This record gives sequence, C-alpha cells and structure tokens, in this order.
Amino acid sequence: MINFDFQGTKVLVTGASRGIGEAIATGFARSGARVAVHYHQHMKVAESVCNSLEGTGHITVGADLGNPVAVEEMVTSTLNEFGQIDILVNNAGIYQEHPIYQTNYEDWQTVWQQTINVNLIGAANVSYCVAKHMIERRSGRIINVTSRGAFRGEPTATAYGASKAALNSLSQSLAQYLAPYNIFVTAVAPGYVETEMSRAVLESPAGDLIRQQSPLNRVAYPEEIAHTVLFLASPGSEFLTGNIVDVNGASYLRS
Repeated sequence: MINFDFQGTKVLVTGASRGIGEAIATGFARSGARVAVHYHQHMKVAESVCNSLEGTGHITVGADLGNPVAVEEMVTSTLNEFGQIDILVNNAGIYQEHPIYQTNYEDWQTVWQQTINVNLIGAANVSYCVAKHMIERRSGRIINVTSRGAFRGEPTATAYGASKAALNSLSQSLAQYLAPYNIFVTAVAPGYVETEMSRAVLESPAGDLIRQQSPLNRVAYPEEIAHTVLFLASPGSEFLTGNIVDVNGASYLRS
C-alpha cells in the first residue's frame, strides 16, 4: 500500500456523497488533504460523509452539474473557502437504461439530454472553471472518472457509454492544452464497482455473470478506484498526462 501524502492540498471531488466519490474523498482526507464534498440532491448524506472524513477543514458544496450557473457558483464557493483548488476529480455521473425497443422517442431524448448534460457538459464546465484558476497558479491536476463502457459499449444505456467516451476525449484534449501550464489531466475507466448504484444488478441473477467477466471473479471495490485516482494525483505521475487508466480486473482488454 502506497502511503500518499497530500498535506496542505485542496481537493474538489464531484459526486462525493456515496460510492466511488466517497471513497476518493476518504482517501484524500486520510492522506492529509482538505476536501470539498460535492453533492446534488443528498445534502444530509454529503454532510455525513464530510463529517466522517479524517482531518479538519472539509466542506460540502451543492450544485446541479447540469446547470452551468450552479457549476460556476460551486467552484467560486470552494475557492472562497479553500483559497485554491489543487486537484479536481470529476466523478459525478448518472446512468439510465433506455433500450431502443422499450423506450419511446420522448423519453429517449430526455435521457440523452440529462446524461450528456451531467456526465459530459457538467464535467467540462467544472473543468473550465477550475482550470482557469489553475492556469493562473500554473499548477494542478484534473482526473476524470469515465467507464469501461466507453470502450466495451453500453447497449441498453447508449447515452451513458457515449458520454463516457466523450469524457475520455475531453480528458486527452485538456491534457494537451493544459500541459504548458503545469496542469496534468488523466482519466480512470472502471468496470463494475461495488456501489449503491450497482447493488441491484450485482444482487440479481445477472450478478454472477458480471463477476465472471473478470478472471478475478469479482468486481472492483470503490477503494481500488480511489487508490488509482490518488496515484494519478501524486507527484511523479506527471508523464501519465493524457492517459486513460483501465481499472476493470481484466474484464475488458484493449491495446
């Protein structure tokens, strides 16, 4: 186990009130960072997570990432509290199934718009607002949590797969643009992870088949995704900028 040291570092984690985001926030706090725990609707849950973090000075910040005004206000609020943002983790995302044959046209459009607004445009807007600050300081890390589905496909959640593929592309474009400012951008692409969001399907008859997709015969733990994120945020990983790191237990391999 690597002993990460983020003493004095200020971190904003979106979608940090549960699952992967909570594990990421917990890992940074345990390593000495001050963490801004972002939430959309579940304020009390986010406050509970914030209060559970090791160390002091953590905050909660609420925003609908599909609303560009709310995004700007959230980043401004975090900067007012912290003075700076050293690391941004764009983790928030939504997943909605909408198989073509069982979905009417109106619902199809709604799901696509909601998913793209949060998973892609929301992450892009948060990145823009934080990057403007990082450029002035000529320092920073941005880590985007994408998905195995960006490569493997999401046949019943096409908007989700497309949004995560686009987020991978955004990560690589930002990595190229921001490198001269000493800002490094990477993406982490998990497969299935044991979270509240995936619990229903993992406990269903399909759960065993999902676990068998990996030769480890299990899905990832949130802490394993968090460990990868902390590694990418650490000194010494700068030359990985622009990379998309698969964390899927060899359930999907690409070269």
